[in-house]
Amino acid sequence: MFPKNSITTFGLCLSLGLLAACSGKQEATESAARPHPFGARAYGDITRERLLNADSEPENWLTEGRDFGKSHYSPLDQINRENVSRLGLAWEYRLGTKRGLEATPIVVDGIMYTSGNAGRVYALNAATGEEIWTFDPKVDGQVNRYTCCDEVNRGVAVWEGMVYVASLDGRLFGLDAATGKVVWEVDTLIYKDRAYTSSGAPEVAGDVVVIGNAGADYDARGYISAYDRRTGELKWRFFIVPGDPEKGYEHPEMEMAAKTWDPKSRWDVGGGGTAWNGMVYDPELNLLYVGTGNAALFNWHERSPSGGDNLFLCSILAINPDTGRLVWYYQQVPRESWDFTATQPMILTDLEIRGQKRKVLMQAPKAGFFYILDRATGELLSADPYVPVNWATHVDLKTGRPAINPAVDYKDGPVFVVPSGMGGHSWNPMAWNPENQLVYIPSIEGGAIIYDPTDGHEYRPKQPNSGVSVLFGNMLLADPSAFAEPLRSKLREVQAKGQHKSRAALKAFDPKTGKVRWEHEAVGYWDRGGVLATAGGLVFQGADTGHFRAFDADTGKILLELEVGTSMLAGPMTYMVDGVQYIAVMAGWGGGGWFAPHPTSAVVRYGNDNRILAFRLDGGPVPLPEPVSKVGPIPKPPVPRPTDQEQIAEGGRLFARNCSLCHANVDYGMTPDLRRMSAATHTAFKGIVLGGALRFRGMPAWDDVFNEAQVEAIHAYLI
Repeated sequence: MFPKNSITTFGLCLSLGLLAACSGKQEATESAARPHPFGARAYGDITRERLLNADSEPENWLTEGRDFGKSHYSPLDQINRENVSRLGLAWEYRLGTKRGLEATPIVVDGIMYTSGNAGRVYALNAATGEEIWTFDPKVDGQVNRYTCCDEVNRGVAVWEGMVYVASLDGRLFGLDAATGKVVWEVDTLIYKDRAYTSSGAPEVAGDVVVIGNAGADYDARGYISAYDRRTGELKWRFFIVPGDPEKGYEHPEMEMAAKTWDPKSRWDVGGGGTAWNGMVYDPELNLLYVGTGNAALFNWHERSPSGGDNLFLCSILAINPDTGRLVWYYQQVPRESWDFTATQPMILTDLEIRGQKRKVLMQAPKAGFFYILDRATGELLSADPYVPVNWATHVDLKTGRPAINPAVDYKDGPVFVVPSGMGGHSWNPMAWNPENQLVYIPSIEGGAIIYDPTDGHEYRPKQPNSGVSVLFGNMLLADPSAFAEPLRSKLREVQAKGQHKSRAALKAFDPKTGKVRWEHEAVGYWDRGGVLATAGGLVFQGADTGHFRAFDADTGKILLELEVGTSMLAGPMTYMVDGVQYIAVMAGWGGGGWFAPHPTSAVVRYGNDNRILAFRLDGGPVPLPEPVSKVGPIPKPPVPRPTDQEQIAEGGRLFARNCSLCHANVDYGMTPDLRRMSAATHTAFKGIVLGGALRFRGMPAWDDVFNEAQVEAIHAYLI
């Protein structure tokens, strides 16, 4: 019998009417372990030996990238160029949520483990989609105040009978892989007066499980924490940027890093550098690699007035997981000022470079250069642009330093920088095919106008503190007259030069030559779904438009295009159960820009009901979600319009500064369109904003930021 929220289309078709949402209980849905549906092994039985020999059991997908190097490549080839046109739906699982899904599932011995919104966890029968257990960390909706980019979670780690997940509010859980029961739970956040969240997947590194956090766009000071994977005991903590030197240093690396900061830096804003994604562990070298994030404040001249590289912003760190001590580091962007990060996925592999086989780390981070490092020593081996770049002319291979273009320094006014803060590549997984030696990158091309309008940033605790104004993406298409000077003139200049358009493309990149072999342009610049490569000569990618595609790995020719009706950003994966190969992907729009879907997005046509989709050869048709109702004209407010223009203007300023990060007030948006509030909502407005009446639904309270008069001003602006 199939579960209430799974549908299998191969062999037996169930009525869509039987589908229902997940229960969302506080604890795991199973109180005791049921027998393993596929025989001898225990649940979640991943060991060091199995991980080192992952290629010998290609039917499993043991990490978020399958192997320890996180190649996102599978040796399975039952589904291949010749027969991929026969791909159809095997089963789907409906999560009962409507926010972004960014995780790549793990499959161990026929059991799928994955995560959803805010750190929920799902364990499923990978052959049928049958639910085995679910876990809900019960995150307080107040934490949504501190998320730049939705309630997303990028996955779980599985190891020796345990499943590890971080919840959005910064807790780390060790769950029993058989039941979903909590074995241990720790709060990883040490600065309660700052805005932190956790969205990345934990990384098991030897005897510890490691997690970072997000919040550099607010007021966070980055750090990573390592816990005993069996007990949850804290083993070590590594800070990414220093704090105020007058308060001392937590470990020797901070004393070294502090020398690259002004002693009178803006320590109040936190410094940033958060490791919100991008970790990988090499069990052969016993090194944990951590990518670090952007700065807080953005403007280097104000953040660290006397200069300096500002370690360890936008860097790759190699850490001994037994001790927590730094072995080597490489900083990609000294004096980071443009929202560039090194938190993008890294791939570990062996590569022949200049006639010598090297153990390398490859990364295509936001800054637009494709970096190849010797992962034992940190030596930079190459750095070629994979998208247009103007912030640096090149990277010096002898020194490892970029030649930064002075034209992108915005201390004297707005500048145009390429790539934008969206990055040439973000968190979406890329894939490495060791057979044809190509890396497949879901890339973005486009720039941004960045400008510091302040004469000294006023720090706002637990609120956005970038300190800059940024125009990117569709904002660069706007009428310049909508902006004040000097942004108006700069936007006119950018448009006159034809620099205002952005695009997304799946690129097949040759890391040896630094050249793009082929590319497929997406419909919109947000369309950058993660990638899977297989030995069947295929590359799989989901699209924001709701289409799931298979490309010829060598030529880029589209061999399959299935309409599934749900936007996809996450990376697909593949596995085999009982001799049948499956391709699976999590479907749900979200992440950066989540509140305002692109007009071509499947969200506009079908909404955003979250699903896990699994495909197989000769599967069935994919059931499309019910189309959403057409949005009509904005109705006349059911309450009298205010007439106090000063109050309305003040409300507009407060809304733009605090509320617009979530409420875009656009048709088909992911949050309520406040232009369409009902009479009841207007009546309850103050209680919602100040009292947290809808906190249980994810709308936080703002009583620590606004007073009643300010809420009335915001309300007046919306009316």
